[in-house]
Amino acid sequence: MSTDDNEEIMTTNLISPNWNWDRPIASPGSMSVDFEERVNFDRLRDYRVGRTRAALQSSELGAILCFDNNNIRYITSSVIGEWSRDKMCRYSLFTGSSDPYLWDFGSAATHHRLFSPWLDPDRCKAGMLGLRGSVAEEAGLFKQAAEEIKRLLQVEGVADMPLGVDICEPPMMFALQAVGLEIRDGQQMMLDARQIKSMDEIVLLNQSAAIVDGAYHGIAEALKPGARENQMVALANKLLYENGSDDVEAINAVSGERCSPHPHNFTDRMYRPGDQAFFDIIQSYLGYRTCYYRTLNVGMATEAQQDAYRRAREWIDVAIDLVRPGVTTDKIAAKWPAATEFGFANEMEAFGLQFGHGVGLALHERPIISRLVSFDNPFEIQEGMVFALETYCPAADGNGAARIEEEVVVTPDGCRVITLFPAQDLFIANKY
Repeated sequence: MSTDDNEEIMTTNLISPNWNWDRPIASPGSMSVDFEERVNFDRLRDYRVGRTRAALQSSELGAILCFDNNNIRYITSSVIGEWSRDKMCRYSLFTGSSDPYLWDFGSAATHHRLFSPWLDPDRCKAGMLGLRGSVAEEAGLFKQAAEEIKRLLQVEGVADMPLGVDICEPPMMFALQAVGLEIRDGQQMMLDARQIKSMDEIVLLNQSAAIVDGAYHGIAEALKPGARENQMVALANKLLYENGSDDVEAINAVSGERCSPHPHNFTDRMYRPGDQAFFDIIQSYLGYRTCYYRTLNVGMATEAQQDAYRRAREWIDVAIDLVRPGVTTDKIAAKWPAATEFGFANEMEAFGLQFGHGVGLALHERPIISRLVSFDNPFEIQEGMVFALETYCPAADGNGAARIEEEVVVTPDGCRVITLFPAQDLFIANKY
């Protein structure tokens, strides 16, 4: 791939030459078919590698060493499931001038040689490090890996340049430094690469949101007195996996007196008539995640609950109206209430309640939008970004709180909302 190709990939998200924003964003089925184009996975892989290569060439780094599963998937289009999320057991190395190297857990390396033809089979290796400290540094696996990485960087001709690392166990960092490598933060470079989505990625994010649309319909039908928060979580998990989710990372189910302040979890609390209940469904479809809040009331709602919902809706709508290329994140954050206006001592305690964050292969990508960080570090919104906007307002009488979240795709002249379960007005489930 030429340098010109890299620059083109870095500056555009419209990978399909036939795409135009006058068309709806597709939400096709999950099957491959011969009668229409859906997601083109070869094109998706080429785009992600091209974005990484161009970001690397624009940096001062000679190579990127990734332990973050989301970065590994972005570069190699390989995954071995939720099991590996917190193990720190897989890693990949990419120099930008050749195919990536991938070290995988045991037999997964052999599997990828057989079933992942886009990967160079000679670069699909078995590897093991510390399993978050379970294997002691004295076992020598970190030293062995660092020496192998140094040799490969020498072969690639970049051993004298800084090596970017996204995340790693401290003994791995020490081992890389011990063999003479200069280590720098590589996560920022990977976030540079990942922040603009191709149309294939946008379609996958739209499909992922569609799965959650359906889960909320199921929750709305089942949400009634006598049911419990954990039962709604179980129901949502079932619906999500049945409809194609490959990883349900977390589901918040919060109701009644638990709504304020927001605890970010779920319990076995039983729903009662008039409860306000909000949910966050965090899951992925083919790796592409959702962060998707909805608030529903059980049977009926008080005026204080309705008022809280109206205010949360106003705050999110004013943010959505501002989204377009060229707007900076501080302008959006300024439209949201200060922490002290809705019951918190400072912005750190209220962080994540009036909030925006990129979504993609990871739950939190660029841009981050918050009164805590955006005023001092504003970030420019660009076409092809996909991010979530979320607001929160406690009910004045202490009986509940409203939580709303919409995912938006940035278009040339604004944005499109892809989270479609009804949320303009407070949804009353099983209304009396």
